[in-house]
Amino acid sequence: MCLIVFDWQPNASPDGKRALLTLSANRDEFIRRDAEPMHWWTDAPGVLAGRDLTGGGTWLGVSCDGRFAALTNYRAPGDVRPDAPTRGTLVSAYLAGARTAPMDYLRRVADEGHRYNGFNLLVGDFTRRELGWYGNRADAPPALLDAGVHGLSNSLLNTPWPKLVAQRDALRDLIHADEAPSLDLLIDTLRDPRMADDAALPATGLSIERERVLSAAFIDTPEYGTRSTTALRVEADAAGWSLTIKERSDDDGSHRIVRPGRFERAFEFVIA
Repeated sequence: MCLIVFDWQPNASPDGKRALLTLSANRDEFIRRDAEPMHWWTDAPGVLAGRDLTGGGTWLGVSCDGRFAALTNYRAPGDVRPDAPTRGTLVSAYLAGARTAPMDYLRRVADEGHRYNGFNLLVGDFTRRELGWYGNRADAPPALLDAGVHGLSNSLLNTPWPKLVAQRDALRDLIHADEAPSLDLLIDTLRDPRMADDAALPATGLSIERERVLSAAFIDTPEYGTRSTTALRVEADAAGWSLTIKERSDDDGSHRIVRPGRFERAFEFVIA
């Protein structure tokens, strides 16, 4: 994942209109890196996620018992170790492992955070109404998030890069207009190819040409780009909380990239 924007409302009332979580996210990755689309994992029953076929982990996923996790890389090209463990297993280990509180898991990850290349990790448990964040390049311990609209790109939480600010504001506007915007609308909004002005670009150690390309919410280059967009909502249900999630992919499952993405998968279930 390279861009996640979300509205987190831990005090949402089961009889109210505001969702517990409304989220949309883009996964940006090298085209050559094969992945499976979102599906129920047969080797980890109850886990719903895509799968990176190189590292074996995932970038975003949920579980039928109400767990959630997502990851973005931290952009620091001069600080990348090729022998570091794959970061995607930080997501899958939480979803597939023994159930534990988000903060307990993030503290364990923080103890080993130095072993990994830079990352941001979101971990949540909807039945606990807890969503936490940890970045291994932050000078701060893991923390539970307050209510509000937040964003993650390839720097620390809510770092005001142009695409993060634009998409975070867009999500806020969508929810103001409709407390339950459609998942299709959330996906369409995030698939924005417009690039930022050069004066607003961050300086992360890449060339200005590369920074310019990566400043778009939806990235499209021959070797690297946005591979899929996911939208998620958790809201009140007569039986508790219901979860709806949809993925629009530019890969039809055969590992061929076709623009624009037309391959969609949607799932809905009541959190057990």
